Amino acid sequence: MITLGEGRTPLLAAPRLSERFGVELWLKWEGANPTGSFKDRGMSVAVTRAVERGITRIVCASTGNTAASCAAYAARAGIEAVIVVAAGGAASSKLVQVRAVGGRIVEVEGTFSDAYARAEELAGEAGSLLVNSTNPDRIEGQMTAAAEIVEQLGALPDMVTLPYGGGGNTKAYARGFLAASGALPRLHPVESAVRADTVASAIRIVEPIHHAEVAAALEQSGGSVLTVSDAELLDAWKSLRTLEGVFSEPASAAGIAGLARGSANAGERVVCIVTGHGLKDPAAIDR
Repeated sequence: MITLGEGRTPLLAAPRLSERFGVELWLKWEGANPTGSFKDRGMSVAVTRAVERGITRIVCASTGNTAASCAAYAARAGIEAVIVVAAGGAASSKLVQVRAVGGRIVEVEGTFSDAYARAEELAGEAGSLLVNSTNPDRIEGQMTAAAEIVEQLGALPDMVTLPYGGGGNTKAYARGFLAASGALPRLHPVESAVRADTVASAIRIVEPIHHAEVAAALEQSGGSVLTVSDAELLDAWKSLRTLEGVFSEPASAAGIAGLARGSANAGERVVCIVTGHGLKDPAAIDR
C-alpha cells in the first residue's frame, strides 16, 4: 500500500457560522491530509494499483492540488511523476510542492483542458498511467470521505456543499454516501461564475470533466449547482478563517459561499467540504 497517512480527517463543528446561517454546520477538514488536500485519498489508491500493474510513470494535468499529491505519492512509490499545468493556472506554492519531491512540471499554453489533452498524450506512452479523476481508482479513494462523515456524525447529513471544479469529488461523495448508507444527502456543488479566471485557482476549470455524473447525482439527491461570484467566495473564505479559525485556500470556502446563498433550510445538519489548506496558496492573502 502506497500511503502517507491520508484520510481520517477531522469533522469540525462550526458554532459561529452555524448561528449565522441558522443550521447545524460541520466542516470536513480535508486540509489535514498529508499534502494538504483531499486529493491524497484517491492518489494513494491510484498509485498503489499502478505499482501493482508495473507502471513506472504517472501523469496528470492539474490546477495544483492533484500535482502536489501526484508528485508526493510517486516519490513514495519510487516512480516518476509528470505534471502538466496551464501557464499561470496553478498557485506557485503548489508547484513548489511538486519540485520539492522530485516531480517534473510540463507547462502548456491555454486552459486546463489543453493541459489535460497533453497529459493524455504523455500517459499513452509505455509504462505510463493517467491519474486524474478520470482514473476510477482515484474516485474509489475519494469515496472514503463520505463514509467517514456518516461514521463521525452517526447519521447521514441533510445537505453537503463542496467546491465544483472538474466534478470528480461530487461524483465520489455521491458514490460514497450511497455505499455507506444507501441514500444521499442533498448535494450542492459550488462553482465560480468566472471559471476561467476565478481567484479560486483550484477550481479554475472551464469545462468540468464529470459534468454528466454531477448532473445525475444532483437529480438523485434533489440538489443543484450553486454559482457564486468571486466576491462571495472571498467573503466566505474570510468568514471561515476569522470566525472558525480554519485557514483554507480560497476555493475550499466555496461550500460556505453556497450556504450563504440560502441553500439550507433552518435547523438542517449541513456538512461543508473544506478541500485544501490555506498554505496551498498563502499569497492569496496578500492578493
